[in-house]
Amino acid sequence: MQASIMATDPTIAILSGKGGTGKTLLSVNLSSVAAMATYIDCDVEEPNGNLFFKPSREFEKLVTVKKPVVDETLCDGCHKCVDFCAFNALALIGKRLMIFDEICHSCGGCIYVCPQKALSESERPIGEMSIGHSGSVRCISGTMNIGESSGVPIIEALLKHKDGNLTIIDAPPGSSCLVTESIRLADFCILVAEPTIFGSHNLAMVHQLVTLLGKKHAVVLNKTLEGVNPSEEYCKKNNIPILGNIPFDKRLGKMNSEGRIAAREDAHYHKLFSAILEKALKEVSDETAADPQR
Repeated sequence: MQASIMATDPTIAILSGKGGTGKTLLSVNLSSVAAMATYIDCDVEEPNGNLFFKPSREFEKLVTVKKPVVDETLCDGCHKCVDFCAFNALALIGKRLMIFDEICHSCGGCIYVCPQKALSESERPIGEMSIGHSGSVRCISGTMNIGESSGVPIIEALLKHKDGNLTIIDAPPGSSCLVTESIRLADFCILVAEPTIFGSHNLAMVHQLVTLLGKKHAVVLNKTLEGVNPSEEYCKKNNIPILGNIPFDKRLGKMNSEGRIAAREDAHYHKLFSAILEKALKEVSDETAADPQR
């Protein structure tokens, strides 16, 4: 049985304090057990959701940002644009203005402060995005070009294609600005944690982020074993709901390493991930009922 979906389908972001915790494992399986879902892979530095879904490629597009271009016949070397740039993307060598695209953040401020109007903007590709389908899952992913300073514009482009279906966002690992942008539109966050002291430290890091941003959240414990689980203890200490446990299982590990979606191939895992999704949807539903303005 596929997990039921609310009348107004929410956006759920999956986070982890580091890579390899099981964020993508949870994201692709939750998307697969839903009757219909949109999966957005916002880990633009290292996207791998498509390795599991193997979706059709129905739409592809370069993602570009505006970068400054100097007209040397107008530039008089006044230094105002160089002084303005907080990222040191501009430098004046003699009277020649040098622009370092790789560290430019495309804020446009240098163009605004230039008294000679010597700076204009051009479109520069920083990555690409694609949209396709895998069964009932609509798959959206983006890839950032090597050497770029920020993938935030790519994530912004991906989220513009979010539709009215249940949306599962596979966020980048950690708590950087990429993560903040990825969960900006999320109604609910699921934090994935490993059963180690290091895992509880990483859980604390993303817990602090979602708390700061005011995002309702819960935890899924991955790779669980018998005995003490520091991440579980952290949840109890901080009153964080636990949606479920994914046991350490060589069978699941093998399917995952081979790019197979366990919920599509194994009834046991279909039931496990469906139960986690149902609990997550109930958490969102309870929050919406408590605050109708959300």
